[in-house]
Order: sequence, then C-alpha cells, then structure tokens
Amino acid sequence: MTSQTIANTPTPDQIHRAPKVLLHDHLDGGLRPGTIVELARATGYTQLPETDPEKLGIWFREAADSGSLERYLETFSHTVGVMQTRDALVRVAAECAEDLAADGVVYAEVRYAPEQHLEGGLSLEEVVEAVNEGFREGERRARENGLRIRVGALLTAMRHAARALEIAELANRYRDLGVVGFDIAGAEAGYPPTRHLDAFEYLKRENNHFTIHAGEAFGLPSIWQALQWCGADRLGHGVRIIDDIQVHEDGRVELGRLASYVRDKRIPLELCPSSNLQTGAAASYAEHPIGLLRRLHFRATVNTDNRLMSHTSMSREFEHLVEAFAYTLDDMQWFSVNAMKSAFIPFDERLAMINDVIKPGYAELKSEWLFRQTASTSGSAASEG
Repeated sequence: MTSQTIANTPTPDQIHRAPKVLLHDHLDGGLRPGTIVELARATGYTQLPETDPEKLGIWFREAADSGSLERYLETFSHTVGVMQTRDALVRVAAECAEDLAADGVVYAEVRYAPEQHLEGGLSLEEVVEAVNEGFREGERRARENGLRIRVGALLTAMRHAARALEIAELANRYRDLGVVGFDIAGAEAGYPPTRHLDAFEYLKRENNHFTIHAGEAFGLPSIWQALQWCGADRLGHGVRIIDDIQVHEDGRVELGRLASYVRDKRIPLELCPSSNLQTGAAASYAEHPIGLLRRLHFRATVNTDNRLMSHTSMSREFEHLVEAFAYTLDDMQWFSVNAMKSAFIPFDERLAMINDVIKPGYAELKSEWLFRQTASTSGSAASEG
C-alpha cells in the first residue's frame, strides 16, 4: 500500500464529513421511526405493528430483510399511511432534508408518488406544494446548524397505475418550483415502462428530465426499453446491466452491445448497494456489481434507496464500499462528481457544485493526512530531544 493510498483511505469520520450527492432516495422510505409513531397518533392511523419508536425501527429493518416481498411492501403501507395530511408531508420532507444534511449530503433528489397521498382529501397540487415547503424548511434548518444542502423533488408515477401522463404534466408545471424531474416506480415484471410511453413522449416534447426504475428486479429487457423506447436520462438502479458483461477466466472483460451503449453514452446508474442486497440483486457488498462497474468506468453513482428499510445512509453505503473494495477518498469523489454531473439541475449549477463544494471538500479531507503525519513526526522529534 502506497503512502498516497494510505492518505486517501477515509476514516468513518471523514466519510461522514465528505460532501456527498444522492440521486435515488424515496421520501416514504426514509422516515424517522419516532415521527411515524407521532404522526400515527396525530392522524388516527392504527395499523402500526409497534408503537415504540425503537421497536418500530427494528420491525422495519427485519421486515425489509425477511426475503418476503409481501412484508417488504407492507413497510411502505405504514409510512404512506401516516403521510396523508399537509402537515405530515411538510414535516416528513423537512426532516428528510435535515437528516441528509446531517449526513454530509450537499445535493439530493428525493422522489415520491403524489398519487399515494390523496386519501386525506389532498389534491395532487397540494401534495407537491406541501413536500416542496418541507424541503425548503429542512434546507433552512440545516443552514441554521451550519450545514448546507439543496434538495430537488422527483415526482414518481406508479407503473401498475394509469396516471403517468397526469403526474408527468404535474412535474412539468412545478419544474421551476422545486420539482426537477419525473420517475416511474413499482414492480417491473409485468409492468414494462412502455406502458407509459405517452408520459415520456410528453416530457421529451417539454424538454424535461426523467429517470426510470429499471434493471433492479427485472433484467436487460427492462433497461433496453427504458432507454431505447422511452428515452430515460438515467436508470433507477440499472444494476442488472451486469448481465450483459462477461468476465472471462483470464480476467478479460467483454461488454455486450447494451452494456457498451450504456457506458459509451455515459448513462447514469443509480446504484443502491444495501437495497440490492435485500432484493437479491447481489449476495454481498464484495460481490456487488458496483465494483466491476467502477473499474470499467460506467457512470456509476451510490445511493440509499430507502434509508429506513435498509437502515442506511450515504455514509453507511460508502463505509460498506470502502471495506469491500478498499475505496479511497478519490473513489468517493469520483462517485460524487458522477452523481452531480447526472443531476437534473442546470449545467452551470452542477458545475458550481462540483468546483466550489465537492472538489474543495475532498481536497481538504485528503490534506488532513499530511498534517497528521507532520504532527506525528514533530512529536517524535520532540520526544527524542
């Protein structure tokens, strides 16, 4: 191990302080357990499996780890169940921004499906405005604590429903008011993205941005359709692109035509390692395709997906990757710059974040090793004297 590698190997504290960029995070997958309990009490929601916040947090993790799709989906019925009022949406969004900022995230795109928050009588517009208000409040609280974060919303349509065009139009109406793009989510098998071609065609005509959940539970056909039929700017997950990459016994790597296209076109992959382990897309962090995709210089990014269900954060994701692949601060910077390049905000704003926030932040962290070495050397010389 060279001195340069040692210098760049991040400690948990440095990982936490490093400026991180998050592109794939679900609002209803990141609530604080205590908030769920309090909102359930305030809104009359009586279906929670536990009413003690600590026990409830454990229940969410165990249900998500159970291997049962039914139990995994049940977790979202509870979070969405307490997010049916304006006040609840404002609170959840504000706490989301606060929590991400406290974890060192400087830019985040957080997604949610407005159509899932109408049971309390809210309109789609009222849902969007409440969440946007919450994000702005969370950004303000972060600034008060000496932190900085910018949060953009992605409006998600459920692929098993028939409201994609309506949600796409909603995203377009609020595109200058905090919404930065569009997404579709839900079960991939049986619900191909081509079912919602009218929404994607509309967004392309409006010069708007969208990502598509593809290549997570389903394989290459889902990715191919998302890109070649629908025109996605990014792939939500996209981890199954590994199925089009062959690693030979002699170490030679051969890319299929779809994998080559994804790499050549610099299509961003919103990879979510911990979530992928829960859904069976990878057996361990060390075996996660992100290692090979990083080595082959795909536009790979690191994301949380559902922080509550996966008991994770951006810092935890990077801690796992540092342990599994011996990643350095340089690798962390590479992932963070990739994500910022791929964000759905204007080019000049992305560039400013990279040059004025991300690169200086990592440069400062990398310089700490040199000063620690200098202090250690000086201390040794003093003791010898």
